[in-house]
Amino acid sequence: MKVKEIYLGDCLLLEPAVFADERGYFFESFNEAKFNTLAGRQVHFVQDNQSFSTRGVLRGLHFQLDEHAQAKLVRVLKGEVLDVAVDIRPESPTFGEHFSVVLSAANRLQLFIPRGFAHGFVVLSEDAEFFYKCDNYYNKDSEGSIHYADAELAIDWSLDPAELIVSEKDGESRTFAEFKQRLKG
Repeated sequence: MKVKEIYLGDCLLLEPAVFADERGYFFESFNEAKFNTLAGRQVHFVQDNQSFSTRGVLRGLHFQLDEHAQAKLVRVLKGEVLDVAVDIRPESPTFGEHFSVVLSAANRLQLFIPRGFAHGFVVLSEDAEFFYKCDNYYNKDSEGSIHYADAELAIDWSLDPAELIVSEKDGESRTFAEFKQRLKG
């Protein structure tokens, strides 16, 4: 597995070593010891999640706060998504900045998103199966979200806004300015 450098905080883009022949392919999608060496930190994942979505479905920008914050290792098992991580750590030099990457079954890339980031994705293909590991258990009381179309964040979701399918909950998320105000007190 190789780590590709990205500019945002402590996020890591991982590319597995794929062994392919006329029968198909094989790759090790996760190995805790190797991952921790590449990441330069100890991360112990405790929960796996998987979702299926159709083209245009946008899920995000989600996060959990405080002791319930989650680091995630995300990948796509089928289809293609635009995956987005937003640094919401107020002390970070990249606070409020985002990174986006196309993750697909074809490119097999994985994105590690550390604690302190909001995360979301939109499905670019006809449908997609999205898989992610979390290093902390889901806690409904500490969940939050920032509006996916926040003008300050200016995320290009790669689809016409009319194509986006967003849950009522995500459509009512707070702005980044409201999030920052909440952090102040």
